[in-house]
Amino acid sequence: TGITTVADFRRRDVAAGGHGAPLMPAFHAARLQSASENRAVLNLGGIGNFTLLPKHAGPGAGAVRGFDTGPANALMDAWCERHIGKPYDANGAFAASGDLDADLLARLLGDPWFALPPPKSTGREQFHLPWLESRLGDAALRPADVQATLLELTAATVADALRATQPDTGRVLVCGGGVHNAMLMTRLAARMPATVVESTSAHGLDPDFVEAMGFAWLARETLAGRPGNLPGVTGAKGLRVLGAIYPA
Repeated sequence: TGITTVADFRRRDVAAGGHGAPLMPAFHAARLQSASENRAVLNLGGIGNFTLLPKHAGPGAGAVRGFDTGPANALMDAWCERHIGKPYDANGAFAASGDLDADLLARLLGDPWFALPPPKSTGREQFHLPWLESRLGDAALRPADVQATLLELTAATVADALRATQPDTGRVLVCGGGVHNAMLMTRLAARMPATVVESTSAHGLDPDFVEAMGFAWLARETLAGRPGNLPGVTGAKGLRVLGAIYPA
């Protein structure tokens, strides 16, 4: 790069007994935690994940936590690619053209992973089209109906996860590609009616670049000799200065 570079952030957390992930909750807490309300940061990439940010005013404030909620865009993108030849469902239009199938949604929600308590993580190796097909069975559903049900699966699992872990959340700040899916944002708000659901852009963070900003923040913490992990999130034995510094 020709400049001093910080990289390999996960290894020192792993050496301390942690998972090396997630690493964004420390950045989320530094930039988005509030003294007046409980918040959560929701990243809607292929997989959905939460950072829970309890209000930090006064004694007894809760710890920051982070965990995956299940598929966000992964299943919807794959189904969309197969049936309409597009890599993603722009603005949720494909889903909006279909109808929710309650029986299919119940079968999808019946996967035991969703009932596991956090901390937990998952990926596309678990939630993929063969997983979906095994639950479709012989149901004669239109592709758009399946897409609508997949969108509702994302909204339902996010709302269920928040209700189980931080039910008094005042605000959910959304980032990642899913924030651009208007239909998904509408369904998230409908399933969390007592919570404000809005983009991180309302708080000065471009939702498409939150992770990039987070790693730049981690690099700054490393150069300053400050720890960048949260042991309560990663499972590490303690705070660690993360990363390796490669001088220019």
